[in-house]
Formats: sequence, C-alpha cells, structure tokens
Amino acid sequence: MFWLMKSEPATCSIDDLACAPQATVPWVGVRNYQARNFMRDAMCLGDGVLFYHSSCAEPGVAGIARVASTAYPDPTQFDPASPYFDPKATAAAPRWLLVDVALVQKTPLLPLRRMREQPELTSMGLLQRGSRLSITPVTRAEWDAVLQLLVADGATA
Repeated sequence: MFWLMKSEPATCSIDDLACAPQATVPWVGVRNYQARNFMRDAMCLGDGVLFYHSSCAEPGVAGIARVASTAYPDPTQFDPASPYFDPKATAAAPRWLLVDVALVQKTPLLPLRRMREQPELTSMGLLQRGSRLSITPVTRAEWDAVLQLLVADGATA
C-alpha cells in the first residue's frame, strides 16, 4: 500500500528525517481517529509514503519514505508537558498510536499547485475539497503519477 503523510516542516521536515538516527522518526502527535486507524489497521512494514510538507509557504511532496514499524502507543499522549498529552490515555489503554517512518529519498519539492494540475491525481484524497487528514491512502496509479512528476522534476525516484 501507499500513503501520503503530512508534516509541518517546523515540526518535522524531510531534512529532519534525513538527519534523524537511521533516518527514521516516530510519527508522533496524530490525534484524529481515522488517521490513527490507518496506522493501526492498514499500514504495513515497507509501505510507501509520500512525505508531504503542509502548513508552510509552499506545501508539497518533499520526499519518499517507507513505514518502518508496526503501530505502537504514542508516548506523547502520556506526557503532561507535551502538546499532544491526552489525560484520558493510560498505559493500559492507550488511545493514540504511531508508526516509525524511514527516509527513502529526499526529492525536489512537488508543489501542491502542480499536483492539482494533473488529471491523473484528481481523485487523490489530498486534493479533495475539505480533506484535512494528516494521513491518507494513495492508490498505485496516484503513487506512480507522483513518482513520474518527481522524475520529471529531477528526482532519481
């Protein structure tokens, strides 16, 4: 399977991922049940990830990654000092999960505006009106179309 995972560059950019130990980061802070359920029920080790920069001057796909772990409890839900703290979560009954994400390749930024111009991406979850999920499934056709755009822009994907 394939996924698009959004991250604000000020929180975790593709460069942060590249500099992390083993170029892998835990995908902390997901607080949407549908996105959590994708990680828990549908993501598998090795699944492809479009690493997407959001809430920034130029949003877009900034690299390719892969799912590097199965889902496990997000430790930030238990930390009162964390902005992701959830007082209803307990170690015995965690509410929030995460997966680890590993860098495959940093790419030239594929801007959202360019993705919107591609007819083969019109049904992509990211491009749907009102779509705000931080994690969305990507079809094989959408994955291939994005990779073709990245190659056209000089990535070696």
